Order: sequence, then structure tokens, then C-alpha cells
Amino acid sequence: MALRRFVEKFTKSTEDLDREKLEEFCSGCGATAVEALTARRRARIAGEIRSVRIVPRAGAAAVEATINDGTGSVTAVFLGRRRIGGVSTGRRIVIDGMVAVDGKRRIVFNPTYELRP
Repeated sequence: MALRRFVEKFTKSTEDLDREKLEEFCSGCGATAVEALTARRRARIAGEIRSVRIVPRAGAAAVEATINDGTGSVTAVFLGRRRIGGVSTGRRIVIDGMVAVDGKRRIVFNPTYELRP
């Protein structure tokens, strides 16, 4: 058994290993997998921030953070903000909020969030 894990560690790609670690982190937070999210339901989502950008919405700035949990991505939109301290690419985060679907994108507007190390 230990030999199998040792061999897998050296034969798997770095991307696969990173995805597995990320999925392990997310399941440890009691979060719902992004692929299992449904519209108009509250959810707890954990993952790693892949991108952060400022987008104008209805004349006001909004911060959009794309969060990936290894199974898919969700966009957290913080309306009326130009920046949020600590929210940066590569950071792990847990968000809680109502899930909306816009086409194929899953979006959570103004979620509560916890930054994780």
C-alpha cells in the first residue's frame, strides 16, 4: 500500500497532485463541490482564487474573484468594492452565499468569506 502511494507520487503529474490536495482541503472545510451546486440555493464553497479583477457593474466597481475547487469554478462578486484586503490570486478561501447561474457561469453575489492559509 505504501509502495503504491510512493509510486503514484512520482508518476502523477503536478497538476493532478495539486488538484487532489485542493479537493482534500475543500472536503475538509465541509464545502459543497462546485460541480454539485444548484441555482437559488445557499452553499458553502471552498477553493483557491484563480483570478481577481475589477469590473464595472451598473456604474459602480465590483471585485470578481474566480474560485476553483478542483471540480469547477465559481465567481464571487463583491459589489461596490474596488479591492478587498487579502483576496489575491493563489489564496485559499471559503465563501458562503446564494448561488446564481448566468449561462454556464456560477456566481455568488456578496458572499461572506474566510481567508485560509
